[in-house]
Amino acid sequence: MSLPPKRSLAIAAAIAAGALLLTGCGGMSEAASVNTASASSKCASTDTVKVVLQWVTQAQFAGYYQAQEKGYYADNCLDVKIQEGGNNVSPQQVLASGNADIAVTQALPSMASREAGSDLVDIGQVFQKGAFLQVSWADSGINSIKDLKGTKMGSWGSGNETVLYAALRANGVEPTTDVNVIQQPFDVSPLLKNEVQSIQAKTYNEYAQLLETVNPKTGNLYQPADFKVLNLNDFGYQTLEDAIYSTDSWLADPKHKDAATRFLAASYKGWIDCRDNADSCVDTVLNNGSALGKGHQTWMMNEVNKVIWPSDKGIGYLDPVVWDKAMQNGVDGKAIKTLPQGGYRTDINDAALALLKKDGVDVTGTSYKPLTVTPTAGGK
Repeated sequence: MSLPPKRSLAIAAAIAAGALLLTGCGGMSEAASVNTASASSKCASTDTVKVVLQWVTQAQFAGYYQAQEKGYYADNCLDVKIQEGGNNVSPQQVLASGNADIAVTQALPSMASREAGSDLVDIGQVFQKGAFLQVSWADSGINSIKDLKGTKMGSWGSGNETVLYAALRANGVEPTTDVNVIQQPFDVSPLLKNEVQSIQAKTYNEYAQLLETVNPKTGNLYQPADFKVLNLNDFGYQTLEDAIYSTDSWLADPKHKDAATRFLAASYKGWIDCRDNADSCVDTVLNNGSALGKGHQTWMMNEVNKVIWPSDKGIGYLDPVVWDKAMQNGVDGKAIKTLPQGGYRTDINDAALALLKKDGVDVTGTSYKPLTVTPTAGGK
């Protein structure tokens, strides 16, 4: 079974923790972190930046590993240590505790953490579009969000349901009474076993798992025509997924703000590599110990590129209108109680883009075209 791209186990942790008391997060061990190559000889000194991801090594985070592999962090006088996430790692808690300087995570769990007393702040919105899906069989009759009423529906919970619930309520469907919600494991088995009529999925992971599965009736892999896919982003329910977060208190030091600017610039150069040479980034991820196969990683890399590119105003741009809508979805979905004060800033991203533009780097990807990726059995 392939591992899910764990996006928001941390929402539940942030909400339940209330005061963000850490239990066993600790500092980053050498076993759990990866260091960059030696800093460039042009650097009089280097700044150490600790980064925690929201899940394990996979193409969802390819840009950071590529920046490390190609020496972009070292070129920017940074010694970057990357810690994988996992079931027992809440990136919000690790960041809020001071055990990381940067976290790659999502808006709603971060704002739940901020609501509970932290000072987490989005400094670079890498994923420009959401990737949450609700998937059913093609003959299920589920062709819209309203059609989920009266069905048995799989949901991961742990906060992953918040935007889906907001979408349901906006369409006159009360999820607590009008839908039979079943706790969904982090795989696609409930749909394949017909235990539910729809499941949650991500474009870049669980949906691929479906297409990597053999249809016992045909002996071939399932095809997109076998499923009905409701993309919440297409219905206007933005989730503001993977972004680069820091804390107001860490960034208050001008040296840290400068290091954060260089971190964004180097990371974005990594993501630009992944846009322009996806195969290279797949190899980088595999070389860094991914548990997922090359076929699955290739699919994931392509789908992740789709939610980043093109970015008309530059990678990392955060549209305040989209932010406000996502926060309202969070309130409606009960991930947060009130609309947050603060929570994002644009000055560091602007400075990072200026550095890249000075070097003639294409930060918008307006000519980007996704690849055509054919699913492979078991994602191998």
